[in-house]
Amino acid sequence: MDVFDAAWWKQAVVYQVYPRSFKDANGDGLGDIPGITSKIDYLASLGVDAIWLSPFYPSNLADGGYDVIDYRNVDPRLGTLGDFDELVAAAHGAGIKVIVDIVPNHTSNCHAMFKAALAAGPGSPERDRYIFRPGQGEHGELPPNGWQSTFGGPAWERVEDGEWYLHLFAKEQPDLNWKNPDVHEEFKRTLRFWSDRGVDGFRIDVAHALAKDLDSRPLADCDDDAVKGQLDVSGTNPLWDRPEVHDIYREWREIFNEYEPPRFAVAEAWVHPDHQYLYASPDELGQVFNFEFAKALWSAADFKHAIHEGLESARRSGSTTTWVMSNHDVPRHATRYALPQVPAVTHHQLVNDWLLRDGRSYFEDRELGARRARAAILMELALPGSVYIYQGEELGLFEVADIPWDRLEDPQANNSHDAGKIKGRDGCRVPLPWTSEDRPAPAPWDARFGDGATGTFGFSESAPSAVGPRYAAPHLPQPLWFADFSVDRQEADPGSLLALYRRAIALRRELLTSTGDLEVTWVAPEAFGADPSQVISFSRPCANGVLACVTNFGERPEPLPAGKVVLSSAELEGDELPGDATVWMSV
Repeated sequence: MDVFDAAWWKQAVVYQVYPRSFKDANGDGLGDIPGITSKIDYLASLGVDAIWLSPFYPSNLADGGYDVIDYRNVDPRLGTLGDFDELVAAAHGAGIKVIVDIVPNHTSNCHAMFKAALAAGPGSPERDRYIFRPGQGEHGELPPNGWQSTFGGPAWERVEDGEWYLHLFAKEQPDLNWKNPDVHEEFKRTLRFWSDRGVDGFRIDVAHALAKDLDSRPLADCDDDAVKGQLDVSGTNPLWDRPEVHDIYREWREIFNEYEPPRFAVAEAWVHPDHQYLYASPDELGQVFNFEFAKALWSAADFKHAIHEGLESARRSGSTTTWVMSNHDVPRHATRYALPQVPAVTHHQLVNDWLLRDGRSYFEDRELGARRARAAILMELALPGSVYIYQGEELGLFEVADIPWDRLEDPQANNSHDAGKIKGRDGCRVPLPWTSEDRPAPAPWDARFGDGATGTFGFSESAPSAVGPRYAAPHLPQPLWFADFSVDRQEADPGSLLALYRRAIALRRELLTSTGDLEVTWVAPEAFGADPSQVISFSRPCANGVLACVTNFGERPEPLPAGKVVLSSAELEGDELPGDATVWMSV
């Protein structure tokens, strides 16, 4: 039997946990592994099938934990391996699978292999595990070429003996050389290590960058277009989406299949949609993130295109697609939908400008963004495939635009300059508000984040103290408006977004997941009198017949097809669906 026939992940709802911002169990201001374990009941009540943990490994946090010092341990600030084992046991006891992040493109510059590479010197086997090259200029004082890091600044860093190493991201993240067999063995050990501890799957960071070709042409002749060429479909880009990368994942598939059930993986591959399916092959990782939802403007045309792309990629791969609106790398979708909807490239620039100006350059219509976020999740959960939810989206959190510059942690903010200045990704990584009570915490603070002191909103538990409760300031400050979005406040409101997520996920499992179907049947909106330029409608077989999903992206109400309403994101207006709303109907 095909090992993927009963794969749990094909129709899963997966909840992304950014550990440092989820729940702080020891009061030090940093989320941790015991904090996640303490909230397993919350995750179970949400109805998710799995949690995906962003990196929790030892790290100097040059890039939010994606600069890994040791792939087979837990950052002591976040807990221990014993704590991790308890988390896995608690999750599995609640019927929740566990996925962990693997970062194979680069290590930390404090990783033991990189330290060995520096100590061994040029031409050594140890140095060959990374990508070192001599510099240009009379004394090698210039970098091998003009490539710029995706985080800003040169993509090459010089070491004491004069050689330069490649880092496509921060200088603290040297790129590995995947032509070296030692690198292959290092990650085989890592995949087995976590699989042996009960991990059910892996999310592969920057999956399209591992294979590189820096030898078939003079490096000095390679311009910076190569770094920007992630959507290149030629297979000749020296850095991204090279054909050889799939040899690595076929090797990993052999390891995944050593386990029963086989482990699965999902690729983060920002590649052209025509190439996404390659990473999701059953012979490789199994699934790839479909980022078309995350890139879409709030329009029927954009989302219909995104759905087509996702389903087509799934058909070509022989797997299922994924649906993603937000994650730790993009501004929260409630804010994206609340800002002016202008053409895609301009919208990206608009959002960056809005962040750069602390949310003051454009009007953020939060009422509109909230309506659209409610409509979007019903549309997303009605689709076949896996849905990836980013922590806090079930609360309707908006992007925190006005974090003080001296509190920012993202290397993008620290490395960008002048005309290219960006504020980075910290606005979507602010710790979650579990309670509406703003408990005092010490400085640093900003007047916008509290009257005299920032609070914890239930994120941090009390640290032991002889003089009473003490709470460290969260590593990123929570704004006072977080109180309106707290878990406790929403749990008391049957009309909250959290309540809608819980109800929709439960209905999805009851009506749709069990069918196992992987397609939708498009329903022409004009067939029931709706405007096809403003409305998306599709149907799927469900446990008791056929379920139709209708989304109105327009401002005015649109007619509904005949049938019985199952769930709606907004109150219906008679037989009409109001603007910026979605309804599920039994037809």
